[in-house]
Amino acid sequence: MRTLLAVGAAAVTVALPLATGQSASADAAAVALANPNGEAMYLVQEPGMRTGHLATLLEANGFDLAGHGDSALGVGVLGDRTTPARARALGLTAKYMAPQYHPVDPSFQANADTYYGGYHTSAGHERHNAAVASAHPTLVRKHTIGQSWKKTQGQGGHDIEAVCITKITSGDCELTNTNKKPKFTLMSQIHSRELASGELSYMFMDQLVNNYGKDSEVTALLDSTEVWVIPIANPDGVDVVSSNSSRPVLQRKNLHENGCSGTQIGTDLNRNSDYHWDKNQGGKCSETYPGTGPDSEPETQGIESFLKRIYRDTKPDADNTPASKDTTGVFLTVHAYAQLNIFPYGWTNNNAPNHSDLKAIADAMGAHNRYQVVHGDGGLNYFAPGATDDWIYGRLGVPGYTIEIGPGTGNCAGFTPQYSCMQSFWKLNYPAYMAAAKAAAKPYK
Repeated sequence: MRTLLAVGAAAVTVALPLATGQSASADAAAVALANPNGEAMYLVQEPGMRTGHLATLLEANGFDLAGHGDSALGVGVLGDRTTPARARALGLTAKYMAPQYHPVDPSFQANADTYYGGYHTSAGHERHNAAVASAHPTLVRKHTIGQSWKKTQGQGGHDIEAVCITKITSGDCELTNTNKKPKFTLMSQIHSRELASGELSYMFMDQLVNNYGKDSEVTALLDSTEVWVIPIANPDGVDVVSSNSSRPVLQRKNLHENGCSGTQIGTDLNRNSDYHWDKNQGGKCSETYPGTGPDSEPETQGIESFLKRIYRDTKPDADNTPASKDTTGVFLTVHAYAQLNIFPYGWTNNNAPNHSDLKAIADAMGAHNRYQVVHGDGGLNYFAPGATDDWIYGRLGVPGYTIEIGPGTGNCAGFTPQYSCMQSFWKLNYPAYMAAAKAAAKPYK
């Protein structure tokens, strides 16, 4: 998600209400047990205040912003049963939207690779990457493209991995921009608590390798295009998230030690790029802390270095100068939640110079997932300077997009939807991914 901080929990015993859109047959007692302190998502409102100003006020008062939210009439926050009273003290109202955590089926047995009903850990993704590459040598190559902060410090940590999928011919799936095939890159879980994004990448990889030669659309794509997948861009963060198998820890940032405790540690990797990096995005304990400087984090450095190697630079750095018409490639990063397809720019409401072509690809995705298509602040007066999607367009000219997965109410809401929600997310977003991938050959028509 584009924004986010953590609200303290008070011990209470009042039963949670059912969320809007939640089944009447849902076990309210089980939901309350999963959220013992009333952990939930709220929509905070003040009719006379612009959303951006409201967001600033809430963050200054220690609320955990849930990004864009779902309405221009308010700001989504993560909270507990103290949240309505805290909002009233500021002259605001807080409307309950959905529980933060959902009961995990008692039959689910977490193992080293899975948690919270079936989501995959960093180690689970790494084993999957290796297994896919081993089982499909004519279709897959796996590359290490960087390291997590903890690994650079000798504290364990992870390599950051990218998996290339195509019908491999000479020169394919190399870290170069000189071969003939256009490239589509899918990146997920740069914000580690946005669970659905990484799981959809896992499913996307399986869909491609298991259906080459069987599904005409998949076969045509892999015959003509390199598909690169970075399933986990923030693996240290995912280690924290998955450390509680039934109630994921809401870690958003990487684990760069900065004197902050709990989930406030780290840097927001989606504010850390050198394209319109903004030191005013938040202090070091803020969820949007952009780091000590642009590209300060090893994860950012590795991802950007990788993208520079596989994509040609076809755009001057000036914001208002277009990329050339012979640009190839598309980049898509997946977040949660808000049901949005976002195209450049995200740091300003000014149109990007390739605006109509950029919007056309976002519209093509929207035709499938039925999410709203937006750019800039999306009408909510909230910007994302230093984000990866803007960076790849602003620096290299490659169209960069963000999909925000999931609604704001019901069992499939927020950062921690029930694992069963993955099927509905997949049905909506797989064809959106394919639409973006197909545009890689000639994005600027």
